[in-house]
Amino acid sequence: MQQGSVIIRGVGSYLPRKILTNHDLASMVDTSDEWIRTRTGISQRHIADIHETCSDLAYVAAKNALEDAKLKPKDIDLLIVATMTPDMICPSSAAILQAKLNLRRVMSFDLNAACSGFVYALEVATRLLQSGNFYKRALVVGAEKVSSIVDWEDRSTCVLFGDAAGAFVLEYASTEHLGILDTVLGADGSSYEILYMPAGGSRHPATADTVAQRQHFIKMNGKELFKASVRFMGKAIEELLERNHLTKADIACLIPHQANLRIIQSLAQSLGLSMDRVFCNLENTGNTSSASIPVAFAQAKNSHHFRSGDYIVLVAFGGGLTWGATLIKWP
Repeated sequence: MQQGSVIIRGVGSYLPRKILTNHDLASMVDTSDEWIRTRTGISQRHIADIHETCSDLAYVAAKNALEDAKLKPKDIDLLIVATMTPDMICPSSAAILQAKLNLRRVMSFDLNAACSGFVYALEVATRLLQSGNFYKRALVVGAEKVSSIVDWEDRSTCVLFGDAAGAFVLEYASTEHLGILDTVLGADGSSYEILYMPAGGSRHPATADTVAQRQHFIKMNGKELFKASVRFMGKAIEELLERNHLTKADIACLIPHQANLRIIQSLAQSLGLSMDRVFCNLENTGNTSSASIPVAFAQAKNSHHFRSGDYIVLVAFGGGLTWGATLIKWP
């Protein structure tokens, strides 16, 4: 492993134009704007067009990230797409995106860690860039069309999710102690039924029965997910800080997965962080799974929520169960 840093050279995001408000949802299921806002903090979410795919969303975010980095597709050596809603099971959405972007024939693959996917993908890309091989720049995308696996008759889940994509261009730099400094990742598959989609894989392939039983939609135990998410995200952040000899006071900006405002508030309280140090865009996006963190990061960067020398922590939790936290020192 060579010495040096992996910096975030460019960021980009994309939110589909169609907006679905809480009032719109109230005409579809037994709910209300007040019920949704008080329980989740969400007022609206963006929904992709029926013909838009995961790779379509990823394409726009990736183009925006390349533009922000002032780079061309030919400058990219590695492509990773974090998603749980790929265009299809095979081939990967990354392979499709590679062609859409007209990248060179670089290594391109999908990574599925649900809502933690982008943090997982950042770690994989960072280690490859630091490997000393020919990887110099990576394009890491979190893209989700969650609306395609939401049961629009289930008010406990359909009010939560939206569609989006976000992307980072990462670059190896010889300067040390800047950029992506460290990552803590974890998983516990013994509790996978807290958040999962029962059918569509090799365990329960698609049949008339699985479709009739609505098994191709997200199922969630919200109460258990709430408790586990706060616990595991908090532990990941504490481990990250401890092994980098930092304290909670050193965090200038915490960018958590945007799942539920109550989860974010509980996490901040458990860490002793005031909410003015926590970036939230949940109200206008809903939960966009692996796209959540890069979209929030892009908005935080553009609105100057951090500056040179600041420590930024990304933290996520998702189905699997999976979790992760990343420490960044902004150049």
